[in-house]
Amino acid sequence: MIHYRKIEPHELNRELFSHFIRLQEVTECWRLEENQWIIREDPFVDDWTEEDYRQLLSQLRKTLAEGGLVWGAFSQGHLKGFVSVEAVFFGTEQKYLDLSNLHVSRDLRRHGIGTALFLEAKKWAAAQGADLLYLSAHSAVETQAFYRKMGCVEAKYRHQQHIDREPFDCQMECRL
Repeated sequence: MIHYRKIEPHELNRELFSHFIRLQEVTECWRLEENQWIIREDPFVDDWTEEDYRQLLSQLRKTLAEGGLVWGAFSQGHLKGFVSVEAVFFGTEQKYLDLSNLHVSRDLRRHGIGTALFLEAKKWAAAQGADLLYLSAHSAVETQAFYRKMGCVEAKYRHQQHIDREPFDCQMECRL
């Protein structure tokens, strides 16, 4: 059984992720070429280093300190998924909130956890007054299929910081 709840600032340490498996084996990705999205074979393994965890924890602490959302999915007391949404509005009309993270542990993917986390993020963002969730989404075919199933489309507004940080990500939005 999965239990969902807010993650508190004092919980944000490396131990929280001791049973979390980030590993994603990617074979095909969406790539934007000549202004058109195509699927390319681009096999690689995506996993987090200890430095990645340090940066993630720092970012999640900042998210909470600024009034954002960090929501977790727990199985037998262990973190198995999480979502974060930043509290700072942006975009030309200041109607976007940034879904900065959505990850599910490899051992529990395809069990509805990602859907539940995404829906919680939408509910929280709407309660803050946002019209749209923005996400810089991993380009893996499976990841894109999930976000499209959730109602995401290519973003009309493109957040340059996200593009600079992850140039192969797909910039998406979801109307709330």
